[in-house]
Amino acid sequence: MEWDIILTLFGVFAFLLIIGVPISFSIGLASLATIMLSLPFDPAIAVIAQKMATGLDSFALLAIPFFILAGNIMNRGGIALRLINFAKVLGGRLPGPLAHCNVLANMMFGALSGSAVASAAAVGGVMSPMQKKEGYDPAFSAAVNITSCPTGLLIPPSNTLIVYSLISGGTSISALFLAGYLPGILMGVGLMIVAGIIAKRKGYGRPEKATCSEAFYRMLDALPSLALIVVIMGGIIAGIFTATEASAVAVVYTIGLSMIYREMKLSDLPKVILDSAVTTSIVLLLIGTSMGMSWAMANADIPYMISDGLNAVSENPIIILLIINVILLIIGVFMDMTPALLIFTPIFLPLANQMGIDPVHFGIIMTFNLCIGICTPPVGSALFVGCSVGDVSIDKVLKPLLPFFAMLLFTLMMVTYIPEISLYLPRTILGYGG
Repeated sequence: MEWDIILTLFGVFAFLLIIGVPISFSIGLASLATIMLSLPFDPAIAVIAQKMATGLDSFALLAIPFFILAGNIMNRGGIALRLINFAKVLGGRLPGPLAHCNVLANMMFGALSGSAVASAAAVGGVMSPMQKKEGYDPAFSAAVNITSCPTGLLIPPSNTLIVYSLISGGTSISALFLAGYLPGILMGVGLMIVAGIIAKRKGYGRPEKATCSEAFYRMLDALPSLALIVVIMGGIIAGIFTATEASAVAVVYTIGLSMIYREMKLSDLPKVILDSAVTTSIVLLLIGTSMGMSWAMANADIPYMISDGLNAVSENPIIILLIINVILLIIGVFMDMTPALLIFTPIFLPLANQMGIDPVHFGIIMTFNLCIGICTPPVGSALFVGCSVGDVSIDKVLKPLLPFFAMLLFTLMMVTYIPEISLYLPRTILGYGG
């Protein structure tokens, strides 16, 4: 085992992160330094450039900029408020109705926008003042918003699952999309149970019963927004278009819907497109440099070293999955979701394949795991945004977060050890048998 390569790769990467170098450049420079141990400078530069170009040469990646653009249009198009009003109808009869409304709205808006941060900002920005007015503890409200916003990363369409499909060697995007539904819903329902118990114990809010006409109006108002999921998933499942083509359909649909709602003007579109292009460039640069790191790790046999190390601990798949989950939970605390997925999928997926774990199921396990990480300090993007829109400091929200984290860990274990939660829909609808 070439330990100098391993130490160089992870040592340079850690050092660059510590001194504040952006993660994309840290990954690329660490990969370059590692390749230079076996090749001269000029060929090493050529290899890293070739691997980056090859990594980005994928038709499936075209879906990412389109879904990002569709999500940004939704943020400007008044869709969040309509989903919140509809969520009030669904959760209004439960104890702590605004907390349930927050979870349901995040599930719907996160699924449509594909962004946990956008969901936390859009839904939390509307819900926090309403909850404060009703006497909810701001720290509790922020905890509900922070932990529920990542549900949309599991419920399709999800850019995270597209990235996993690419890095895992072409796992079916359609199967991954369908596999995310039940785990995402399970995550949301689990959080609603915790929120309901706390709300009832502390007397937050009174159940609200909407009239039939009011419920019908709110459902009708939200229906065009929710229909986007039907259009995208229905088209993919029926074979009308691919996931990449579905992303372009989503952009056209959201532009038309925003114009109908009159919440966005055509003059706003250039700014939205520019913001989406900036976000896309960050994501694609990260993917490109991660492909270089993946090659450097494979060249050093790092995945096989880790696989042998874990097999030396135990050959029991239950124990191995538990260890992988613990490692990913720790990684999620210190690293954002996309780079963690890009770096550690090539390490853990071969081991999962060796144990006979379906790649679609493993993709959901990794995504669910890293969803928890974006809610935790010190680098949790959802945590920062949720505290900001909730006008509460991070230290005050940590204690209210604990029961929600406990539920997230419980549902993660369910998804990990009951494969049918992830695989039932792909097998039933697509006939998936991977």
